[in-house]
Formats: sequence, structure tokens, C-alpha cells
Amino acid sequence: MALAALAFFGCAHKKHARLPAPPAPSLGHAETGVASWYGHPYHGRPAANGEIYDMETLVAAHRTLPFDTWVRVVNLNNRKSVDVRIIDRGPFVNGRIIDLSHAAAKAIDLIGPGVGPVRIEVIRLPQNAAAGLFAVQVGAFRVRANAESLRAEMAARYGSARIVSRPGSPDVWRVLVGVEATEEAASGLARRIRQESGEKNSGFVVRIDSGLVM
Repeated sequence: MALAALAFFGCAHKKHARLPAPPAPSLGHAETGVASWYGHPYHGRPAANGEIYDMETLVAAHRTLPFDTWVRVVNLNNRKSVDVRIIDRGPFVNGRIIDLSHAAAKAIDLIGPGVGPVRIEVIRLPQNAAAGLFAVQVGAFRVRANAESLRAEMAARYGSARIVSRPGSPDVWRVLVGVEATEEAASGLARRIRQESGEKNSGFVVRIDSGLVM
């Protein structure tokens, strides 16, 4: 499931930081991996871009593409395809690259199996697509105190960590580490965190969606 996030950042010491802007993603950018889909309990709740998630529209969650990017998703098992707009963040499961709405999953016969191999390709970018900054998500918690504890530990080790809140029933608190100008640099940080923690499957590179780094 996608864990959507609002633009709320919490950390012990707030400061403004500006890094060199990386290039925006290009048309034709493609990825191959596993897709999943999500519906309830996220249906009717705010997605990460602030709009209300409607699982019967052609939308999706991706960890790093800018909001309002359109991608074509091809089910590699049956060659069926669907075009979706990115409005949310996720999936936060190792090996998965996109989380589809119910309607999008239905269009490519992914409802039954729940997951399946896909190829996604960027077919349209938002007007004036902004370059982003990237971090490593190392945990998601339903108890804020647990997120705060991990945030403090990560900040002490790596110099920068914050929590991102998604209001819900209950709320979910994501812990993000680092502020990197490129996905490649964030991937390097993720590898370092995995090595030092001994957790092979921990850490996902995610886009920081606010222009303000705290």
C-alpha cells in the first residue's frame, strides 16, 4: 500500500537548506519491476499531493517521480496497458515500483493477483516540472514517539533526518534520512544505511516534496 504524506516536516533543529537542483526526469524514462494496487482505507483520504484519493480514477503512487507526471504502465504478463497520473508516494515494499489505483489495476487485469511485473514509461511531464531533492525512508510508524526515536538516532548518525506525517486513522509517521541532490546520491546513502544497520531490505529512496528542507 502507498503511505501518502502531507508536507509536514518535524525535526529538532529547523534550518533552511538549498542544494543544487538536479535535472528533472525526462520523457521516455522507463523502469521495470513489480506493480501493486491500493484502495481502502486510503480511498477518500488526502494523497501526498493534497488531493483526495479516488481509487476509481486513473492515478498512482511512485516514490520519486514529480506529482502530475503521467506514466504508461504495461502489464508484462498480458501486454495490457493503462496511463496513470502520479499523485501519491509509495509503494514502500521492497521490489515494487508503482502502486496503482483500483481502476488502473482493473484496466490491466492486476486486481486478482494483486501484484505483477510491469514496465512503466514517462509519457507526459507536468508543466514547469520542478527538480527535486531526495532522501532515504528508513521506517514508517503508527506511534509518533517511535518515529521520533528513530529520527533522533538517524540524525545523530547521518546528520539529517526528519519525520513526515500522514493524517489518518491512525496517523502514520515516516522517517526520512538525508537531503541529496540526485537519486543516485540517495541510493548511495541507502546502501550505506543498509550496510551499517545490517538490514538488507531497509531504506527506500523517496522524493522530498516540499521546497523547504528542515
